[in-house]
Amino acid sequence: MKKITFTPIGKIHSPYDNIEDMPIQPTGAKGVEGTVEVDRKYIDGLKDLEGFSHIILLYHFHLSEGFSLLVKPFLDDEEKGLFSTRAPKRPNPIGLSIMKLLDRDDNILKIEGVDVIDGTPLLDIKPYVPEFDIIEVESTGWLAKNARRVEEVRSDERFG
Repeated sequence: MKKITFTPIGKIHSPYDNIEDMPIQPTGAKGVEGTVEVDRKYIDGLKDLEGFSHIILLYHFHLSEGFSLLVKPFLDDEEKGLFSTRAPKRPNPIGLSIMKLLDRDDNILKIEGVDVIDGTPLLDIKPYVPEFDIIEVESTGWLAKNARRVEEVRSDERFG
């Protein structure tokens, strides 16, 4: 396969300077605000974004090194296959979060629901559209028994 290279389009700023005790998903970061600083050369691409209440941020887990195909996720005490989790240590350490867009001032987006470490490299922004993005599902696998705990569970050293 051909090698794929990405260049960040900006940075996500958050109140978290340490990976421990961060929310593990945006639903666990209610009320947590941050900003997205988009590189000025991409500013025209932000046109009309303020018409959306939520955005999808794709980013690079830049502090993640290595990976294991079996991991003990934050919401369970048993090992699971990496691809059945949202663990940050992955062959391609790409993260995805849906966050509330509070405001746009030039190349700065004010966001809420921040669940990433300060300085996280931003790869892309997409509008969140419920008609496109909400899909009825039949099963959520092993997460079905613990997904409701996501608001209270915080990250720890296991993926540091």
